[in-house]
Amino acid sequence: MEFTVVAGGDVLIHPPLIEQAALDAEATGTGTGTGTGTGTGGFDFGPMLAGLRPAVSRADLAICHLETPLAAAEGPFLGFPRFAAPPQLATALADLGFHSCSTASNHALDQGETGVRRTLDALDAAGLRHSGSARSQAEADRPNIIDVNGVPVAHLSYSYGFNGRVRPTDRPWLANLIGDRTYDEVHRARRAGAEVVILSLHWGREHHHQPSPRQLSLAAELTSALPIDLILGHHTHAVQPCERVNGTWVVYGHGNLLARHRTPRGTTEEGLLSRTRFTRADGSWHIRHLTVTPTLIDLTTPIRAIDLTTALADPALPPTRRPHYTRAYHRTRTIDLSHNPTPSAWHPPSRRPIRSRPAPR
Repeated sequence: MEFTVVAGGDVLIHPPLIEQAALDAEATGTGTGTGTGTGTGGFDFGPMLAGLRPAVSRADLAICHLETPLAAAEGPFLGFPRFAAPPQLATALADLGFHSCSTASNHALDQGETGVRRTLDALDAAGLRHSGSARSQAEADRPNIIDVNGVPVAHLSYSYGFNGRVRPTDRPWLANLIGDRTYDEVHRARRAGAEVVILSLHWGREHHHQPSPRQLSLAAELTSALPIDLILGHHTHAVQPCERVNGTWVVYGHGNLLARHRTPRGTTEEGLLSRTRFTRADGSWHIRHLTVTPTLIDLTTPIRAIDLTTALADPALPPTRRPHYTRAYHRTRTIDLSHNPTPSAWHPPSRRPIRSRPAPR
């Protein structure tokens, strides 16, 4: 008995991506208020993501990281520092093959409680499960447990902070912080029947390929103290390595799945899809294989997310793009393979429970 899990990098919708979605809506005929288009011009994120569909859709469980809140259908649509993306994005992510999205990020509270509600309403309408933010205490207390080929799998999500924005004291359940309820929620998921627990963590230093000391410390603490099976890292906007920590696989940073930063760095257009294969042995689940597929956001017109393995195998790939794709592919593979096989040598595990510390801001 086995199942596969695929996870991707940050979905961070900057204004140029909204403009591309409007152009694609017009080109596909969805800009008239029908299909995936709504309002003036409509928005269709499907063409930008279509190149990743084969890799995502064949997973038994596909997990995305939605970093930006979703706006109302009529907007306004905003970029940094207080994002608000068109709600058609949720439909595109579901159509791509994703089943669940993590929503705890430093931008989760950009549009306040209204933005949290709109985002989760749009994900519900698209048929996407979600974890990391909530519309009520009751929703926050209910673990996100997904039936994957008959196996109950919990997907939980937490962020290091919210860019200085503070959760209302009477509504801390709006968005999850790393450490304030992580212990309780993992155990609650296990008590609710989850046989596998996956954590999505929004953590680390932006634009750094190596995990920060705090990432290493948290990975050691969480994997030594909690019954978790996989950690999926986001936020750094740069690919970071994978390694086993206390026997548990940690993907420190998936890079970006779809983003267009104001100042592209080359590395901010790179990402990976991690693919883990779980098998059951000795009465419990284990990751038999972890592999990665390098991805790239090609910012030439039209903007498209690329599966680099597939693209480089295509003899029809334009010669002008092949060198760029090849560099991105090898850089991602090199970073992915840079993990130390003895992770405790990187950073000694702390034995203090993280809930004894103030939640990081």
